[in-house]
Amino acid sequence: MSYPQLTDAPGARATAAAIRAKHLSAAEAVDEAITRIEQRNGAINALAVPNFEAARTRARLLDEAGPREDQPLFGVPMTIKESFDVAGLPTTFGHRAHKDDIALRDAALVQRLQAAGAIIIGKTNVPPDLTDWQSTNPVYGRTCNPHDPGRSPGGSSGGSAAAVASGMVPCDFGTDIGGSVRVPAHFCGVWGHKTTWGLISKAGHDSPAQSRAPGFVAAHDGVLSIAGPLARNAADLAVLTEIGAQHPLIRRAKPLKACRLLAITHHPVSPLDASVAEPTEAALAALAQAGIMIDRASDRLPDLAWQHAAYLRMMNIAMARGAPAPSGKRASATDWFDLLDAQAEAIARWDALFAHYDYVLAPPAPVLAMPHRDDAVFRGMLTINGAEEPGGNALAWAGLATFPNLPATVLPIGAGNYLGSPLPCGMQVIGPQWSDLDCIAAAEAIGIILHG
Repeated sequence: MSYPQLTDAPGARATAAAIRAKHLSAAEAVDEAITRIEQRNGAINALAVPNFEAARTRARLLDEAGPREDQPLFGVPMTIKESFDVAGLPTTFGHRAHKDDIALRDAALVQRLQAAGAIIIGKTNVPPDLTDWQSTNPVYGRTCNPHDPGRSPGGSSGGSAAAVASGMVPCDFGTDIGGSVRVPAHFCGVWGHKTTWGLISKAGHDSPAQSRAPGFVAAHDGVLSIAGPLARNAADLAVLTEIGAQHPLIRRAKPLKACRLLAITHHPVSPLDASVAEPTEAALAALAQAGIMIDRASDRLPDLAWQHAAYLRMMNIAMARGAPAPSGKRASATDWFDLLDAQAEAIARWDALFAHYDYVLAPPAPVLAMPHRDDAVFRGMLTINGAEEPGGNALAWAGLATFPNLPATVLPIGAGNYLGSPLPCGMQVIGPQWSDLDCIAAAEAIGIILHG
């Protein structure tokens, strides 16, 4: 199957270029985006919190001032995940109790995007506490996949991916600890990038249950979790990543044909559904035919079952902030230091792997967009090749890059048929720490081979 696209609307860089060339103004770009949202959001419900009037005011001010050289996103209307603070807008993390909690200041990333000329026209939908591969909550309702409204757009950045895929906006920023940027990109057929941990500040991305408490100061980013962009092309991902980056990134510009790749298509914890395996194998075959060197196994890989167990435990402790597990047991300080040791070992093993390979290719998830369901994916079962598998095991594919703090770019590679519906399929391109721009460039080169 070919890669199903929903829109040919211009991306972020193209929009900025059109504004600089005076083909349209920032105010016109914002009005056009608002019109698209009003026409399309009703059926998709990607936009949770509109920011239209403030966006129009900012667009007029930008038009009056004119573009600067340091504003690559000048006049570009975009959205951002609901969990980022935008001054004057609520941040709920999907909870009714916080629907009237208004942010007093912009998150650090919002400040960087606005300094680069972007205009935040709203915030996109999430699941409660950002803990599902769906995006539905009691405050804003359910977000639907633009390719099939009966399916999930993914989560927790599902509203972000749905807004980009449907053409409402050219780009968005989400967060990812369990595939929350990569899985929505995979489900919705767009590009997404999981950044190296620590590259982009998440200051101003805090649960309102904690951040509204008297005297709260966010002193550090939580382990594993990152902020990462979603867009409809690789060049926009690169620009967004550079804007958000707290540290300089260097691109090697090594051609793909000079690279050695490792493909992971089997995981001891999570089988791949045929709807993912078939387009993945077709993409790998096309790359091999184009002369790309791809190994299918390596003894340099860490024990993936061991890594997944450690990753899942670290993520659960971090997201619960040390609260007791459902069993009633609370992790001790020794447990936590043991996990930090395991993470350091995983990082060292992946470093050794990347001394031999340039990139690792793998699916972002074992299934395509699943039908809507009432229970959270990780608390139930997933249908894989006709059998029921624990939903939590599906996190194994996201955890490949998350636990060792690696960057990973998801690109659309084609389509498969999952449970009776043709849907997009993505692939993640994983690289060494801080090789974010290289991962994006490699994904772009792969996309050119696959789609021309």
